Amino acid sequence: MRSIEFSELTSTELDELARRPHPPVLLLPTGAIEPHGPHAPLGTDVLIAEAICRRTAQALAGDPMRTALVLPALPYGVTRYAAAFRGAIGISEATLTALITDLTQSLATDGFPTVILVNSHFEPEQVETLRATGLPLLDLTRRARATRLTDEFRRGSCHAGSYETSLVLSERPELIDAETAATLPSLEVDMPAEMRRGHEDFLAMGMDQAYCGAPAEASAQEGERTYAVLVEMLIELIRELDA
Repeated sequence: MRSIEFSELTSTELDELARRPHPPVLLLPTGAIEPHGPHAPLGTDVLIAEAICRRTAQALAGDPMRTALVLPALPYGVTRYAAAFRGAIGISEATLTALITDLTQSLATDGFPTVILVNSHFEPEQVETLRATGLPLLDLTRRARATRLTDEFRRGSCHAGSYETSLVLSERPELIDAETAATLPSLEVDMPAEMRRGHEDFLAMGMDQAYCGAPAEASAQEGERTYAVLVEMLIELIRELDA
């Protein structure tokens, strides 16, 4: 394939790919536009999801059984917990469902029936909406996958902390305000537990700068190690679908 990006190919190239015995699987990055502390970009979740998809498609390039193409991302998601901070742009569960349903039905009609959702925005309503579509989903909130990621991720204290900041540093270091990140104290917030207690926004959880975890400990090296695991999990999911 000339490109792993679906939108960069021509209609003629897609004709050839759709006629293959094993048409490419399509990877759809999903995330949200919302605050990620004073140091990381609003589009952190989308950026991470796109990077997972691109790296996976690159790893599968030339595979005789299954290749992958990266669809343009869905940058908006169900996001309400960050509503007290400027830059939180959310859509409803119904809108997200409709977008994904319409997109995947159109792609199936076009000869590409296999779409995998790759999500890096873990607000419960977002995850539940994606699960409800019935599409294959790289769901990092499932215990079997979460246990393979960093200690900070497993503790649930990882919004714009070392986990996410490292992933952005590895992919787009110029988007991290490293000077600010270095000044931020570690803030331990068990977000899933806080949500179970009924806290529905960052301020109620004690996240008065829209982050938790340890952004000052982030590194591009940690990001690269984490991407390797994320790509491995996505390839495993693709192989499971083929099986």
